[in-house]
Order: sequence, then structure tokens, then C-alpha cells
Amino acid sequence: MVRKSWTYEKAGVPHLKGQPAYNRDIRRIIRSTYIPGVTGNPTGFAALFDFKKYGFRDPLLVSSTDGVGTKLEIARLLGRHDTVGIDLVAMCVNDIITYGAKPIFFLDYFATANFNPVATREILKGIARGCREAGCALIGGETAIMPGFYSTELKQGVAQYDLAGFAVGLVEREKIVTGADIRKGDVLLGLASTGFHSNGFSLLRKIFSESELKGPLGKKFLVPTRIYVKPVLRLLMEIPLKGIVNITGGGFVDNLPRVIPDGLRATVRRDSWPQPKIFQWVQNSGNIQNFEMMRTFNLGIGMILILDRGWIKKAQRILQRMNIPAWAIGEITPGRSLEVQ
Repeated sequence: MVRKSWTYEKAGVPHLKGQPAYNRDIRRIIRSTYIPGVTGNPTGFAALFDFKKYGFRDPLLVSSTDGVGTKLEIARLLGRHDTVGIDLVAMCVNDIITYGAKPIFFLDYFATANFNPVATREILKGIARGCREAGCALIGGETAIMPGFYSTELKQGVAQYDLAGFAVGLVEREKIVTGADIRKGDVLLGLASTGFHSNGFSLLRKIFSESELKGPLGKKFLVPTRIYVKPVLRLLMEIPLKGIVNITGGGFVDNLPRVIPDGLRATVRRDSWPQPKIFQWVQNSGNIQNFEMMRTFNLGIGMILILDRGWIKKAQRILQRMNIPAWAIGEITPGRSLEVQ
């Protein structure tokens, strides 16, 4: 018997690096994000960046890594892959900005069972768009084709895939925002989210059926995470922010206490902002308790800034000019952790 002659491609892994057309397209997308400091070959083995281009005197590196989670399954159900790349960038750079740092560059990791060039390009375009919104460069990444590891079941012609992102930023040591200056009486300024961002989707997918998620509801869930980098950096130019909180996984319950000094607590008034109706609808559909909602979803508030009361009006005016609604949603009081009224 003649034994079958195997190749890597016959095992399910295409030879992407040997395709000139594919490489040209990828380089074009990546270069659309370039900022001063990017150097080296965009298809090299590693990425280079020259920090001196930014003129920092005493900089600290700030880094973050994250993913999009099971929101990716909503993208596959709808056959739309151009927004999850924005989510990927947002989940990383929104963490970096909590220190008052400017995101400088971003790297991505894309893994799937079967390579779909159309979907892959859409994902990468979303990542590039997110990087442009955050003002950082996409300088590297990895595409891993892993048949037999991820599911090959197709939804809208696309096999299961996963995304991870890695971001690095810079902040002057003397300008870092840590929360150490937070005092009693400081105000919590909540910045509007664009919906569920990229958290809680395992719960949402338990509450609603695939047929429901394929319709208008799924489109609402797929709205990408808001990127807060440029608005917060703009505020920091004029306003002394004491604390910056990303309302991501863990909602209000897990995230607000992370920056509050000992002996103080964040008191949140739940009726102080117009909670989008879709959150109430989800709560009713899943019979979810209030506490569970507060520790799973952002409830319409994607980021919270902590600042002296005297700066609130000016901060709201600046954010309004950038089309971001913001509300005073509570204050810092004596106590511990978090109180919701």
C-alpha cells in the first residue's frame, strides 16, 4: 500500500506567509495605524518602536492584555466580523488609560480552526480602526490556524475563532493617576457606554436563544466597546483627575473598589443616570437580581472618573464637545468598598 504524502496544507494549515497578495493587504491595513516611533519591517519577526519620538522625560511603561470573550459567537451568528476588532483594542487601551497613560502600540493574536480570508481581513480592519481611535499603532501580531483544537463547525461560513490583544502605553512618572489622592466628598463622574461592551456575553447567551441572537437583538449586542482614550487624555490636560475606573468584567462591584483608598467607599446612586432600556429588558428576561446586574454589566456607564466636585461642570462640557454624555453618579464617603443607593 502506498502511504499518503502529507503536507502542512493538507493538515488544514494554509501557507499564509508565502502569499504575496495576502502580505500586501495586511501591510496596508497595519500601516494605516502608524504613528511616529514605529520603525522596522512590518512583516519582520518582531516589532520595533522608538519611545524617544514622544519626548518623555521620566516615563513608565503601562501594559495590558485582554480578549473579546464569547461576544465572538454573536459575530459568527450574524456573519459580521468588522466590529470585534474594535472591542479587542478597547478592552486593552481602556485599562491603560486608567493610569493616565497614552497607548503607544498594540499587538493582536488571532486563532481559528479554518482560515477564512474575508472574515480575517474584516477582523483586522476592526483592530486597525480601534488603534486609530486610540491613537496607537498596530505593530505586530500572530495568526494561528489550529484545526482539531478549535471547533470547525461553521456559522455563516466561519469556524470558531478567538482573539487576544496586547497594548503598551507611556505615562510620565509625576503624572500617573493612582487613586491615592481620592478624598471624602470627591464625585464619581460616569461616562456613557455604548451598550454591553465586551462583558457578560456568556450570561446573555444563556438567556437568549440563537434565533433571537441572529436578529435585531444580536445587532444591538454587537455594538463595539467605546474607546475612552482620547476623551480622558483631553480631560487630563485641564483637569486633575484623581481616579479612573474602567467598568469592565466585574461591573461596578469589582472595579470601583480597586482604586478607592482604605477607609473610603464609593457611594453610587443608581437613579442618577438614564440606564438604557435594554439592560432592564435583559434583567427581566433572565430574572437577574440587582446585585448580579451590578457585578456583571456596566448598566450604561463604561468608565468612571473620580475628581473634586469643583471640576465636574468643566469636565462635562469637555466631554459633551466630544459627544460623550456624562453624569455625576455618586461620591466618595467614609466606609469600605461600594454602596449602591
